Amino acid sequence: MQTIVHYSLHFIAPGIIAWFFFRQKWKLVWGLFIATMLVDLDHLLASPIFDPNRCSIGFHPLHHPIPILLYLLLTLLPYRNLYIRVIAIGLLFHMLTDLIDCIWLFSECSICWKESKIYEYLR
Repeated sequence: MQTIVHYSLHFIAPGIIAWFFFRQKWKLVWGLFIATMLVDLDHLLASPIFDPNRCSIGFHPLHHPIPILLYLLLTLLPYRNLYIRVIAIGLLFHMLTDLIDCIWLFSECSICWKESKIYEYLR
């Protein structure tokens, strides 16, 4: 169930958001939201590349608090270029999706919580 929710939030929810908030350009915006999945290329720097008991937030370079803050700032700056904001929103939604996945993981694996970077940051 967790996998279905995770990938639905990565692919279907952005389409709904694009259609609801950017109706005239929703296909383009949805495509940009999907393109923000490239942020997961930072997973290739990890060993192993995939670990089902690892929380992405705080672990991978583009999933750290500082880049996430940058994504937030990009949504707030008065850019005339809508696409920069759309990409920033897509990146933030991606991080939210990964955070939801982490919370789900932590609810089933208490040692995963204590070994996570989020736990380390909050301590």
